[in-house]
Parts: sequence; structure tokens; C-alpha cells
Amino acid sequence: MRILQLVYAPRLSGAEVLVKGLAIYHQRAGHEVCITSLLPEQDDFADIHAELQAAGVTCLFPSMHHGKLGKLLHLYRVVRQFRPDFIVAHATLAALYVRLLPVHTPIAWVMHSGVNDFENGALKRAERLLSRRARAIIGVSQQNIDDYLREIGEHPAMVVIPNGVDASLFAADNGTSAPDAAVPAKQIVQLGRYIEGKRQLDTIRAFERVVQSEPEASLLLCGVVEEIPYHEAVLSLVHQLGLDSRVTVCGPRSDVAAILRASRVFAMPSRFEAQSIGFLEALASGIPVVANRIPSFGFASGFAGVNLVDTTDPEVYGRALLRALDMPRANRQLAGYTLHDTADRYMTIARQFVRPLRVSA
Repeated sequence: MRILQLVYAPRLSGAEVLVKGLAIYHQRAGHEVCITSLLPEQDDFADIHAELQAAGVTCLFPSMHHGKLGKLLHLYRVVRQFRPDFIVAHATLAALYVRLLPVHTPIAWVMHSGVNDFENGALKRAERLLSRRARAIIGVSQQNIDDYLREIGEHPAMVVIPNGVDASLFAADNGTSAPDAAVPAKQIVQLGRYIEGKRQLDTIRAFERVVQSEPEASLLLCGVVEEIPYHEAVLSLVHQLGLDSRVTVCGPRSDVAAILRASRVFAMPSRFEAQSIGFLEALASGIPVVANRIPSFGFASGFAGVNLVDTTDPEVYGRALLRALDMPRANRQLAGYTLHDTADRYMTIARQFVRPLRVSA
């Protein structure tokens, strides 16, 4: 089968990391896979691009920023060139654009957002017009499907497919080298884009409480700088609290598995998430996890070493981080949340709609 994966922008973010995993998995299973996008590739995607190329996945990204018509023309040329049997569009805008194309290729739309995109009236009206152009609506969480039913209505094929990760990449015994001796022994890490919804400021305030009891603790923040004012607020708070020597604020990192192995605690105070890849990677690594008590993290509440608390309360959050520093790593079985599980579910959807030897328009 020829599968076209469409993302909004090739960048180091959760949806794109999932797409990379799916593309490589299906390519190795004998299918032909191509990834394209509406926007040009960002610098932080370079390592992922190299992985895709090494696995034989075709990447056809635009070389420049296009207007609305230009985006449509780019997508149409990609479809004509690659001739997919099935198209998977990740995120709202990508799904809207591809369904405007004059092609008959079956399309599945994957809803990744942790917020209700249809609070935007223009997006809601567009989706109501284009809804049936998607053969399937996939939510990475039940909340996605609930939002769709409430705002748009019924669709003939709606399904929840949770995100999955390659747990073998994050296992402690995967044969990789031991953590660098230069890494602080009691490092807490938060990974995620610098946006208000990821709540790095909450982690910094809680960490101030941690160092009062554990002066050897350190905090590492990594992520794409998406909201510049918020990133500046993070830097300002670190300096204001006198934590410059204990907190490292850096950009995106592709060596997530190594960071998780070198750290003692994973923090995730997000205000909202749909089904976080980063959270799943932390679970797979066995690292103690302290996260916000939001519905999308609830499935992990029974796992060893996972503590869901009110991360908006710096005292509560700080005490949870402090306790986690002394907790051992856990062996967690992520049945239903592995890359194998997720890739197989996507292939099941594709086979429902792709006729044998179908050739795209």
C-alpha cells in the first residue's frame, strides 16, 4: 500500500514524532510511505528527517512558505507524484486543505489537539462543509471524538486510536551507554514547547521549594520556543528566584531517550493534552513521573512511580517532585500504547477503505 502522511509543519513536536514512528514502521512492513506538509521543514526536524531517509521514507516538503492557493498546489503535486492509496492528515488545518483537493484517494483525519479547535467559528463552518470528505475521523483521545460529536455531529467512521511509542528505545537495558557523569545526579526534566499550556512557570515555582530541601537538585527545561514572550517569562522567573545555577533552559533536543535515562524525575504540568507522546516516552523509560491531574493522564494513575497532583499549587507540586527524587525507576508495561499497537490500528483503518490495486487520481 502507498500511504501519504500529511502534517502541518515538519518540526520536533508530538504529532510529528508519532508520524515518524508510523512511517518507519509501515515502510519496514513493506509499504511505500511518503510524508509531506503545508509548511517548510524547521531546523529542529533535521535528525528526524535523517531517520526517515535512512528508513527509505520519501519526504516531500515545500521549500518555501506558500499562501493558501500555493499550499493547495503543493499538496496536489505531491498527490500526483506519489499516487497514494491512502492519505492520513494530522491536525486540523492539514486535514482541511487536503480535503479541498479534487482527488478520490481515501482520507483519514487524525485529531491531535488538546483543546477544542472548533471554538473557532471559521474552522467549525469549514469542517461541517468538508466532514464527509474524510472517510474516517480518528481521535488520539476520547475527548477529541466528544468535541467532534458536540460541535460537528455524527460521522460514519469515528474511532479513538491512542498514540504509541517504541518502548524499546526508552528501556534502561537497550544497550545504550550509561548517563554522562557530567549530568547532575538529581536532575528533574520537563520536555515540551514553550507555550503557556505547558506550564514551565509552574515547574520553576515548585522547583524553588525543592531546592530548599534538596540543594543538589537541578532542573532541565527543553523544548521548541513557540511563544517568545512565554519563553522570556521563563528565563525571567529563573533569574528572579535566583535559580540560574540550578535551572538550565534550552531549546529542542532530539536525544529524548538519553535525557530520560540521565534524569531522576520527569515533570509534566500541562494545562491540557490530548494524548502526549512525551508523557508516553517517560512512562516507557521507567522514570518517576509527576504530572498534572488532568483527564488525559488519568490512564497512568495506576502505574508505579506515577503521581498526578495539582501542579498549579507550588507547595503540592514541589513536595511531589521532592519525593520522586528518591523513588526507583519502574518497569511499566504499556499494552495498547506501543508503536506496534498504534501502527496496526492505523493499518486496519486503511485496509477498510483501500480497494486492492487502487491507484490514486
